[in-house]
Amino acid sequence: MQFKRGRELKRTRVEIIPMIDTVFFLLVFFMLSSLSLTHLNGLRVDLPTGKNAPSQPRASLTLSVQKSGTMSLNNRVVTLQNLSQNLKRIPNVKSQTLTINADKNVSYGTVMRAIDTARQVGIARTNFVVEPQ
Repeated sequence: MQFKRGRELKRTRVEIIPMIDTVFFLLVFFMLSSLSLTHLNGLRVDLPTGKNAPSQPRASLTLSVQKSGTMSLNNRVVTLQNLSQNLKRIPNVKSQTLTINADKNVSYGTVMRAIDTARQVGIARTNFVVEPQ
């Protein structure tokens, strides 16, 4: 007596289209969420341009110098006279890098006095923010 198989085994298939949709959704989600994490401590200034400007990591100390000569340290308005006092209040200031975000029309002397004040406090490293060309 011969028995007939009631069911034939079907081959299983891995559907890749829903997996591609899911991976694409995750990619878009992480791209958009990373854009919202951008955090700048500086004010909006008209930056000079530079061809070989390397990208720098986000700075914890940002000194912005506007066209009018107004300075701000991490979005708090400071003057050249009280800049050293404000820098001394920051913990571990000697190990940090000061990022200078200066307008292209600011006088060279103003920026150099700010750098000199930062060096008197103990900051040895400074970076300049420029607009890529």
